[in-house]
Amino acid sequence: MPDIEREASSLFAGREVELGLLASYLAPVTSHEALERASDDGRVWVAADAQDAPVGFALVVDLGLFAHLEELDVLPEHGRKGLGSALIEAVCEWAATRGFSAVTLSTFRDVPWNAPLYARRGFAVIEPDDLPPELVQIVERERKKGMRTERRVIMQREV
Repeated sequence: MPDIEREASSLFAGREVELGLLASYLAPVTSHEALERASDDGRVWVAADAQDAPVGFALVVDLGLFAHLEELDVLPEHGRKGLGSALIEAVCEWAATRGFSAVTLSTFRDVPWNAPLYARRGFAVIEPDDLPPELVQIVERERKKGMRTERRVIMQREV
């Protein structure tokens, strides 16, 4: 999964300044330990190719009322084939069966494969003044990592 995460982040190459991304933000990947814990908890979904090799994944963290889509990555050469959408749907179905009220996420407002994709999948922007404390913490965490949070939005889809 870390290789998928690294390759997917390469789509942002050349846009770091525009999006307020520090190289230090793109470089780290989700640790094997965190992925293993999430897998043990049933909070990771993997998309595979015809040879059963992983080509994408989704990772969710539990924020209490919300299942927060922390990471969604698909290898660039497998993009635009519906894998990301299938992973999103799997996450939303899982969240509904686990009693979460919504799936939330933080993403770039103007990147075509970010907020516009999620809007097509039924997610809506939550205005900053309406964010519950759990999601304010997500924004603050991103700000501390050096991201231009004004370029990002928090979105949710009720399940």
